[in-house]
Amino acid sequence: MNISQPLVDSTDIPTALVGGGAGGIGAAIAAALLDSGHRVVLVGRTAETLVEAAAALKGPVDHMVCDLADPAASANAVAEVRSRHGSLDVVVANAGGPAPGRVFEVPDEQWHRDLDLLLLGPLALMRAALPTMAERGFGRVIVLSSTAVRQPQPELAASTVLRSAMTAAAKLAAREHAARGVTVNCVAPGATLTPRRLEVLRSRADAAGIDLATAIARDHAFIPAGRAADPREVAAAVAFLASAEASYINGTVLTIDGGRTEYHG
Repeated sequence: MNISQPLVDSTDIPTALVGGGAGGIGAAIAAALLDSGHRVVLVGRTAETLVEAAAALKGPVDHMVCDLADPAASANAVAEVRSRHGSLDVVVANAGGPAPGRVFEVPDEQWHRDLDLLLLGPLALMRAALPTMAERGFGRVIVLSSTAVRQPQPELAASTVLRSAMTAAAKLAAREHAARGVTVNCVAPGATLTPRRLEVLRSRADAAGIDLATAIARDHAFIPAGRAADPREVAAAVAFLASAEASYINGTVLTIDGGRTEYHG
Protein backbone atom coordinates (compact mmCIF):
# COMPACT_ATOMS: atom_id res chain seq x y z
CA MET A 1 0.00 0.00 0.00
CA ASN A 2 1.46 3.35 -1.06
CA ILE A 3 0.67 6.03 1.54
CA SER A 4 0.38 9.70 0.60
CA GLN A 5 0.86 12.52 3.06
CA PRO A 6 -2.28 13.78 4.82
CA LEU A 7 -3.60 17.11 3.60
CA VAL A 8 -5.38 17.87 6.87
CA ASP A 9 -4.92 16.62 10.41
CA SER A 10 -7.85 18.13 12.31
CA THR A 11 -10.20 15.69 14.04
CA ASP A 12 -13.14 18.04 14.48
CA ILE A 13 -15.08 16.79 11.45
CA PRO A 14 -16.20 13.24 10.58
CA THR A 15 -13.97 11.25 8.27
CA ALA A 16 -15.22 9.10 5.40
CA LEU A 17 -13.25 6.51 3.44
CA VAL A 18 -14.53 6.23 -0.13
CA GLY A 19 -13.44 3.24 -2.18
CA GLY A 20 -13.16 3.78 -5.92
CA GLY A 21 -13.21 7.50 -5.23
CA ALA A 22 -11.23 8.56 -8.29
CA GLY A 23 -14.11 8.40 -10.75
CA GLY A 24 -17.69 7.51 -11.57
CA ILE A 25 -20.09 6.96 -8.70
CA GLY A 26 -17.24 7.00 -6.17
CA ALA A 27 -16.14 10.51 -7.13
CA ALA A 28 -19.73 11.73 -6.96
CA ILE A 29 -20.09 10.20 -3.49
CA ALA A 30 -16.90 11.93 -2.35
CA ALA A 31 -18.26 15.29 -3.52
CA ALA A 32 -21.59 14.71 -1.79
CA LEU A 33 -19.91 13.78 1.49
CA LEU A 34 -17.72 16.87 1.33
CA ASP A 35 -20.84 18.97 0.80
CA SER A 36 -22.41 17.40 3.89
CA GLY A 37 -19.45 18.30 6.10
CA HIS A 38 -17.16 15.27 5.96
CA ARG A 39 -13.48 14.95 5.43
CA VAL A 40 -12.98 12.44 2.62
CA VAL A 41 -10.18 9.96 2.03
CA LEU A 42 -10.20 8.71 -1.55
CA VAL A 43 -8.93 5.16 -1.93
CA GLY A 44 -8.02 3.45 -5.18
CA ARG A 45 -5.27 1.60 -7.01
CA THR A 46 -3.80 4.36 -9.19
CA ALA A 47 -1.99 7.34 -7.67
CA GLU A 48 -2.32 9.55 -10.74
CA THR A 49 -6.11 9.36 -10.93
CA LEU A 50 -6.45 9.81 -7.16
CA VAL A 51 -4.34 12.97 -7.26
CA GLU A 52 -6.44 14.35 -10.12
CA ALA A 53 -9.70 13.50 -8.37
CA ALA A 54 -8.56 15.06 -5.10
CA ALA A 55 -7.51 18.24 -6.90
CA ALA A 56 -10.93 18.52 -8.53
CA LEU A 57 -12.79 18.37 -5.21
CA LYS A 58 -13.34 21.28 -2.85
CA GLY A 59 -12.81 20.68 0.82
CA PRO A 60 -10.67 18.55 3.14
CA VAL A 61 -9.57 15.69 0.88
CA ASP A 62 -6.87 13.09 1.41
CA HIS A 63 -6.04 10.10 -0.75
CA MET A 64 -4.46 6.69 -0.36
CA VAL A 65 -3.23 4.18 -2.92
CA CYS A 66 -4.59 0.83 -1.85
CA ASP A 67 -6.12 -2.21 -3.55
CA LEU A 68 -9.33 -2.80 -1.60
CA ALA A 69 -9.65 -6.19 -3.29
CA ASP A 70 -6.80 -7.28 -1.00
CA PRO A 71 -8.31 -8.06 2.42
CA ALA A 72 -5.03 -7.33 4.26
CA ALA A 73 -4.65 -4.00 2.48
CA SER A 74 -8.28 -3.12 3.31
CA ALA A 75 -7.65 -3.67 7.02
CA ASN A 76 -4.44 -1.64 6.84
CA ALA A 77 -6.29 1.20 5.09
CA VAL A 78 -8.69 1.51 8.03
CA ALA A 79 -5.79 1.72 10.48
CA GLU A 80 -3.99 4.27 8.32
CA VAL A 81 -7.03 6.55 8.05
CA ARG A 82 -7.40 6.50 11.84
CA SER A 83 -3.69 7.21 12.27
CA ARG A 84 -3.87 10.24 10.00
CA HIS A 85 -7.16 11.72 11.07
CA GLY A 86 -8.02 10.36 14.49
CA SER A 87 -11.22 8.57 13.54
CA LEU A 88 -13.06 6.78 10.78
CA ASP A 89 -16.77 7.48 10.88
CA VAL A 90 -18.04 6.43 7.43
CA VAL A 91 -16.91 3.63 5.13
CA VAL A 92 -18.17 3.53 1.55
CA ALA A 93 -17.32 0.10 0.14
CA ASN A 94 -17.35 0.79 -3.58
CA ALA A 95 -15.55 -1.24 -6.22
CA GLY A 96 -15.58 -1.53 -9.98
CA GLY A 97 -17.75 -4.15 -11.61
CA PRO A 98 -16.42 -7.46 -12.93
CA ALA A 99 -16.18 -8.20 -16.61
CA PRO A 100 -19.46 -9.20 -18.25
CA GLY A 101 -20.16 -12.89 -18.79
CA ARG A 102 -22.86 -15.50 -18.32
CA VAL A 103 -22.72 -17.87 -15.36
CA PHE A 104 -20.94 -20.73 -17.16
CA GLU A 105 -18.74 -18.41 -19.23
CA VAL A 106 -16.91 -16.78 -16.31
CA PRO A 107 -13.57 -18.59 -15.85
CA ASP A 108 -12.53 -19.86 -12.42
CA GLU A 109 -9.67 -17.35 -12.25
CA GLN A 110 -12.12 -14.48 -12.63
CA TRP A 111 -14.43 -15.88 -9.97
CA HIS A 112 -11.52 -15.88 -7.51
CA ARG A 113 -10.43 -12.33 -8.42
CA ASP A 114 -13.97 -11.01 -8.20
CA LEU A 115 -14.57 -12.79 -4.89
CA ASP A 116 -11.80 -10.67 -3.36
CA LEU A 117 -13.08 -7.52 -5.05
CA LEU A 118 -16.76 -7.80 -4.18
CA LEU A 119 -16.88 -9.89 -0.99
CA LEU A 120 -13.65 -10.54 0.90
CA GLY A 121 -12.24 -7.01 0.53
CA PRO A 122 -15.44 -5.28 1.73
CA LEU A 123 -15.75 -7.81 4.58
CA ALA A 124 -12.22 -6.96 5.68
CA LEU A 125 -13.08 -3.26 5.66
CA MET A 126 -16.08 -3.87 7.89
CA ARG A 127 -14.22 -6.23 10.21
CA ALA A 128 -11.56 -3.57 10.77
CA ALA A 129 -13.87 -0.56 11.01
CA LEU A 130 -16.98 -1.64 12.92
CA PRO A 131 -15.67 -2.42 16.42
CA THR A 132 -14.06 0.99 16.92
CA MET A 133 -17.13 2.71 15.44
CA ALA A 134 -19.20 0.89 18.07
CA GLU A 135 -16.83 2.01 20.84
CA ARG A 136 -17.24 5.63 19.72
CA GLY A 137 -21.03 5.27 19.48
CA PHE A 138 -21.36 6.20 15.81
CA GLY A 139 -20.54 4.63 12.47
CA ARG A 140 -21.87 4.20 8.97
CA VAL A 141 -20.99 1.57 6.40
CA ILE A 142 -22.55 1.83 2.95
CA VAL A 143 -21.90 -0.95 0.44
CA LEU A 144 -22.36 -0.10 -3.24
CA SER A 145 -24.19 -3.02 -4.78
CA SER A 146 -26.39 -3.40 -7.87
CA THR A 147 -30.01 -3.99 -8.79
CA ALA A 148 -28.76 -7.35 -10.07
CA VAL A 149 -29.06 -8.62 -6.48
CA ARG A 150 -32.83 -8.20 -6.75
CA GLN A 151 -33.30 -9.01 -10.41
CA PRO A 152 -30.42 -11.17 -11.70
CA GLN A 153 -28.86 -10.10 -14.96
CA PRO A 154 -27.69 -13.15 -16.95
CA GLU A 155 -24.88 -11.36 -18.76
CA LEU A 156 -23.46 -10.01 -15.46
CA ALA A 157 -23.15 -13.33 -13.65
CA ALA A 158 -20.13 -12.57 -11.47
CA SER A 159 -21.61 -9.28 -10.29
CA THR A 160 -25.01 -10.85 -9.65
CA VAL A 161 -23.69 -13.80 -7.65
CA LEU A 162 -20.99 -12.06 -5.61
CA ARG A 163 -22.89 -8.84 -4.90
CA SER A 164 -25.77 -11.02 -3.70
CA ALA A 165 -23.37 -12.70 -1.28
CA MET A 166 -22.09 -9.31 -0.12
CA THR A 167 -25.64 -8.10 0.43
CA ALA A 168 -26.28 -11.09 2.71
CA ALA A 169 -23.02 -10.40 4.55
CA ALA A 170 -23.96 -6.73 5.01
CA LYS A 171 -27.34 -7.69 6.44
CA LEU A 172 -25.60 -9.95 8.96
CA ALA A 173 -23.06 -7.23 9.82
CA ALA A 174 -25.89 -4.76 10.36
CA ARG A 175 -26.97 -6.78 13.41
CA GLU A 176 -23.59 -6.72 15.14
CA HIS A 177 -23.47 -3.18 16.54
CA ALA A 178 -26.89 -1.72 15.79
CA ALA A 179 -27.55 -0.88 19.44
CA ARG A 180 -24.36 1.18 19.59
CA GLY A 181 -25.04 3.72 16.87
CA VAL A 182 -23.60 1.80 13.92
CA THR A 183 -25.52 1.05 10.73
CA VAL A 184 -24.68 -1.04 7.68
CA ASN A 185 -26.71 -0.58 4.50
CA CYS A 186 -26.45 -1.29 0.80
CA VAL A 187 -27.21 1.05 -2.09
CA ALA A 188 -28.14 -0.74 -5.31
CA PRO A 189 -27.90 1.51 -8.38
CA GLY A 190 -29.46 0.55 -11.66
CA ALA A 191 -28.35 2.05 -14.97
CA THR A 192 -26.01 4.95 -14.14
CA LEU A 193 -24.00 7.22 -16.43
CA THR A 194 -20.52 5.80 -15.86
CA PRO A 195 -17.78 4.26 -18.02
CA ARG A 196 -18.78 0.87 -16.58
CA ARG A 197 -22.29 1.25 -18.00
CA LEU A 198 -20.89 1.94 -21.47
CA GLU A 199 -18.70 -1.17 -21.19
CA VAL A 200 -21.74 -3.33 -20.38
CA LEU A 201 -23.83 -1.79 -23.16
CA ARG A 202 -21.04 -2.26 -25.71
CA SER A 203 -20.87 -5.91 -24.71
CA ARG A 204 -24.62 -6.24 -25.21
CA ALA A 205 -24.44 -4.45 -28.55
CA ASP A 206 -21.66 -6.72 -29.79
CA ALA A 207 -23.54 -9.84 -28.69
CA ALA A 208 -26.73 -8.67 -30.44
CA GLY A 209 -24.99 -7.34 -33.57
CA ILE A 210 -26.32 -3.80 -33.09
CA ASP A 211 -24.72 -0.41 -32.60
CA LEU A 212 -24.23 1.23 -29.20
CA ALA A 213 -26.94 3.86 -29.71
CA THR A 214 -29.51 1.15 -30.38
CA ALA A 215 -28.39 -0.79 -27.29
CA ILE A 216 -28.81 2.34 -25.17
CA ALA A 217 -32.27 3.03 -26.58
CA ARG A 218 -33.35 -0.55 -25.90
CA ASP A 219 -32.05 -0.31 -22.35
CA HIS A 220 -33.93 2.95 -21.68
CA ALA A 221 -37.15 1.35 -22.93
CA PHE A 222 -37.19 -0.80 -19.77
CA ILE A 223 -36.64 2.11 -17.38
CA PRO A 224 -39.89 3.86 -16.41
CA ALA A 225 -37.92 7.07 -15.84
CA GLY A 226 -36.73 6.82 -19.46
CA ARG A 227 -33.08 7.52 -18.67
CA ALA A 228 -30.04 6.40 -16.74
CA ALA A 229 -29.20 7.93 -13.37
CA ASP A 230 -26.72 10.73 -12.90
CA PRO A 231 -24.01 9.55 -10.44
CA ARG A 232 -24.96 12.48 -8.19
CA GLU A 233 -28.39 10.93 -7.66
CA VAL A 234 -26.78 7.81 -6.25
CA ALA A 235 -24.36 9.91 -4.22
CA ALA A 236 -27.19 11.85 -2.58
CA ALA A 237 -28.64 8.60 -1.22
CA VAL A 238 -25.25 7.54 0.14
CA ALA A 239 -24.75 10.91 1.83
CA PHE A 240 -28.14 10.57 3.53
CA LEU A 241 -27.38 7.06 4.79
CA ALA A 242 -24.07 8.41 6.14
CA SER A 243 -25.84 11.09 8.15
CA ALA A 244 -27.05 11.13 11.74
CA GLU A 245 -30.59 11.52 10.43
CA ALA A 246 -30.43 7.99 8.97
CA SER A 247 -29.76 6.41 12.37
CA TYR A 248 -32.77 4.06 12.24
CA ILE A 249 -32.13 2.77 8.73
CA ASN A 250 -30.11 -0.40 9.08
CA GLY A 251 -29.64 -3.64 7.16
CA THR A 252 -31.56 -2.48 4.12
CA VAL A 253 -30.95 -2.30 0.38
CA LEU A 254 -31.90 1.03 -1.18
CA THR A 255 -32.63 0.57 -4.89
CA ILE A 256 -31.94 3.57 -7.15
CA ASP A 257 -33.05 2.63 -10.64
CA GLY A 258 -35.83 4.89 -11.88
CA GLY A 259 -38.39 2.16 -11.24
CA ARG A 260 -36.76 -0.45 -13.46
CA THR A 261 -36.41 -3.39 -11.08
CA GLU A 262 -39.19 -5.93 -11.63
CA TYR A 263 -40.73 -3.63 -14.25
CA HIS A 264 -41.88 -5.46 -17.36
CA GLY A 265 -43.09 -2.62 -19.57
